[in-house]
Amino acid sequence: MSKPKQPTQKQLLAVIQTQTAIAKLGLDLNAVMTLVAEQAQLITHAKGAVVELAEDGEMVYRAVSGGAAHLLGLRLGQKNSLSGLCVEQNKILYCEDSEVDARVDQMACRKVGLRSMAVVPLIHCGDAIGVLKIYSEKIAAFKEGDLQLLTLMSELIAAAMYHATKFGAQALYKLATQDQLTGLANRALFLDCLRQGLLTAKQNNKKLGILMIDMDGLKGINDLHGHRLGDVALKEIAQRIKQSLRHDDLVARLGGDEFAVILASVENQELARQAMNRISETCGLPFVFENLDLKIGASLGLAIYPKDAEGIDQLIECADLNMYHDKRSRKQIQQ
Repeated sequence: MSKPKQPTQKQLLAVIQTQTAIAKLGLDLNAVMTLVAEQAQLITHAKGAVVELAEDGEMVYRAVSGGAAHLLGLRLGQKNSLSGLCVEQNKILYCEDSEVDARVDQMACRKVGLRSMAVVPLIHCGDAIGVLKIYSEKIAAFKEGDLQLLTLMSELIAAAMYHATKFGAQALYKLATQDQLTGLANRALFLDCLRQGLLTAKQNNKKLGILMIDMDGLKGINDLHGHRLGDVALKEIAQRIKQSLRHDDLVARLGGDEFAVILASVENQELARQAMNRISETCGLPFVFENLDLKIGASLGLAIYPKDAEGIDQLIECADLNMYHDKRSRKQIQQ
């Protein structure tokens, strides 16, 4: 059975429901983009959906869904790509078969795992600053109704951009890459910088370290005192981590009580462990707010490229495993 040429009533209702959900997200632009990517993928039955922003001649994956979930932070050249052409021409573009379409970067398409895709521009103050893209591993997977839906979804992001800021692309970049609560880098920027950092380290035969950090005590604070104080504690931990590191190290909040650090230059493992110990000690210091003694701390795991792993997923997994080991050890000591 072929797809309808026009969006169905059910699909249009999903767009309206997405709009309602966006209203509840306020100025959290990254959350808006992620929500729209997820909904665009679901209602068009795409394999994946991506929000790409144009930055310095590259298209950067700032929000992802479905089959593209592992590609957050990916950077591709703006030239010779359908997304880049969409930004340049400021109009919707459709590729039915990436293997025979001269407008696309075939190697990038194969890397992502797509065969057909549709891209619509994200418009801010009259300019195309990025795209919303859906893709499929099948040839000619999308019909006119899907393209209309994609346009509606892109307009939801555009509206959120307009209400979030009226200061242009630089302010939008900050909103798209910053955790709203703590002001730290978000997951998308962390993965983007980690990809670039690993590439630089490999080219220059250097080491690079990452720390995965779980805040301890957040659930207890939320349960006893409510989420307002939980947010205060999260912001306190964020500042303590940041203050324990050098200026060129990147600190990110990945979501919930999860944080991460990229140690930009690690000459040896001992220096990395010193940084880890500084964070652990600082995060465990007493914290009193509104005459309440809030018990906070952090469990940490370290991984170093290339000693522990060479790929981005493997490096994160290694640091995560070490972090969980630290968390178990801390619980045993407390008992």
